[in-house]
Amino acid sequence: MKYPFQQLQRTHAACIDELKRAAAEVIESGWYLRGSQTSAFEEELSAALGVSESVATGNGLDALRLILRGYIELGRLKEGDELIAAANTYIATILPASELGLKVRLIDPDEQTMCLNLRDAAHAASGKTRVVAVTHLYGNPSWDEDAAAELRQRGIIIMEDNAQAIGASWHGQMTGSLGDASAQSFYPSKNIGALGDAGAVCSSDSQLIAAVRSLHNYGSDRQYHFKYLGYNSRMDEMQAAFLRIKLRRLGEVTAMRNRAAAVYNASISHPDIQTPATLDGCTQVWHQYILRSPRRNELMEYLRGNGVGTMIHYPIPPHRQPCYEGALEGSYPLTDRLAAEVLSIPIADITEREASEISDIINSFPKN
Repeated sequence: MKYPFQQLQRTHAACIDELKRAAAEVIESGWYLRGSQTSAFEEELSAALGVSESVATGNGLDALRLILRGYIELGRLKEGDELIAAANTYIATILPASELGLKVRLIDPDEQTMCLNLRDAAHAASGKTRVVAVTHLYGNPSWDEDAAAELRQRGIIIMEDNAQAIGASWHGQMTGSLGDASAQSFYPSKNIGALGDAGAVCSSDSQLIAAVRSLHNYGSDRQYHFKYLGYNSRMDEMQAAFLRIKLRRLGEVTAMRNRAAAVYNASISHPDIQTPATLDGCTQVWHQYILRSPRRNELMEYLRGNGVGTMIHYPIPPHRQPCYEGALEGSYPLTDRLAAEVLSIPIADITEREASEISDIINSFPKN
């Protein structure tokens, strides 16, 4: 395929020598967990996002789980409390809530951004609502300061799922620092990806961070002393070393994605295809570049036939998944429509010329 959806070999070509040196240093150090690489990464990540502290975890799903569990241990959440999330989010956003006995309530996203509208969440929140999960889907910031202030005044926790949006900002403030706590994912395909899996919890709430730091290490608050029934979700030293290199390149990676997205935005013009929107004052990081078309499946086959790799994020929303059958009340017409219309095209590590060539192929898609 001439234009693969993503090529991780290309992603790593610019820093392959650094990665190899980092791997050798970790191997030779003899220290593979909870060492200097992890603590340094936590400090550097906190500085990059503008939060007080971070806890490096095994993956992004665990980061979400640890935030909710931390609030439970602090007495701010309990079984039966309600969590609101966008109905079109990736299922990882809500899985830990269900596992921990919270009631998940979905609402349709904003049609323009395809993300949770915080104002809609504030309107939907009831006396049972204790958490709103804000997913900055596709790297597009989703925020409303007035709505956030209203939610906080009502004692509702705002948890950011920042798995797809590291480096994005809202009026100059980084996503991942907007809410009470945020979860990061460093799955290999993310804008900053590990060479394996990893995640992090970030917050300026010192009590929450202390609870999460214990919970991610079996529940231990000091050696051989276990305050909680915890988990084993620690980032290893190798991934931390790799991610320190990746984090230093975040600006470069984001700029390259922005250049490609700018070409798409300026070049794609087709009556059956809609390009994505970004709210004023927001800086996207384009984890995915999402097209919408009522002829999505035809377009997907056409692009593949012309050498353009595509993916669907996501073809089956959470309320249609077997694991949630009968558990998620309500209907979500916009979410169902998005699941039938969205199509992701290459954005990671592509050049402006490649974006222009892909745009030409998209524009040549036969019109209805």
